[in-house]
Amino acid sequence: MMDKRILILSSGTVACALGIGFFMQQSAAPRIYETPEISAASVQVPADPDLSELTIENITLTSVPHDDPAPQQAETAQAEAVVAKDDCALSVAANALPGAVVKLDVSAPCQAGKRLTVHHQGMMFTVALDDTGHLTQEVPALATSAVFIIEPQDGMAEVAVVPVPDLSEIDRVALQWTGNSGFEIHARENGADYGAPGHVWHGSDPVSGMGHMVRLGDDSQLAPRLAEVYSFPRAAEQAGETVEISVEAEITAINCGRDVEAQALTLHRAGGQSKLQTRDLTLAIPDCAAKGDFLVLNNLLENLKIASN
Repeated sequence: MMDKRILILSSGTVACALGIGFFMQQSAAPRIYETPEISAASVQVPADPDLSELTIENITLTSVPHDDPAPQQAETAQAEAVVAKDDCALSVAANALPGAVVKLDVSAPCQAGKRLTVHHQGMMFTVALDDTGHLTQEVPALATSAVFIIEPQDGMAEVAVVPVPDLSEIDRVALQWTGNSGFEIHARENGADYGAPGHVWHGSDPVSGMGHMVRLGDDSQLAPRLAEVYSFPRAAEQAGETVEISVEAEITAINCGRDVEAQALTLHRAGGQSKLQTRDLTLAIPDCAAKGDFLVLNNLLENLKIASN
């Protein structure tokens, strides 16, 4: 990226609007038996008995006790169907991790590869269950009482709620979009140059800076929802550390000559509480002659040195 031309745009070149964006007999051949011929003269038919001479006495009526298997089989089949349904149902568990991160464990053993959309405080991203019908995903929290909705492509959604007590120790900025629009967040800590220690983006070394960047969503899905989240410890801000945030978009064959949309979410402390602000972005990408260049959009996201006030 360092050798590519960069187009610098200010926030004034982008249409921005404040808004809240919450959001598959064989049957045996009959045997033929030959019956020997019987002549009528060879058959001896006994004479009919005289019914008046017969005496019927000591009669006891009996019946053969038996259990009708049909109801029991139906009950067993119904019970097995309930167990199978429970085993295949979508379930989710959420646990808070250090750094105001939530670990989601999603399971639907009979639905391997199923597409899901994760919703959290207006942020959305698309994922898929693995070959065993499971998914483990760590998500930076955006609320102290974090609500996660796991929505399958079809069927009922599942909800998980988990407290995140250390969210007040973190400031965050997030960007989300649909499809392969080429968006990226870049954070330059303490004035770091591109590619130098302190330049944090989704392609950098995870320990290249004080902050942390994570990309959420599976870009191999059809028209996926994707998101990036940058987190920075408030203790570093309070010690005078600064971070400059920019949104960048590579001009590609997919997005050139089009208007692309994104949404920015900023989480910071104000009045002693963590507040989430949302801004809608619409960007006109130059024509395809500029493929390979980058648009650098400054001032679209608040620099964290301002957000910490």
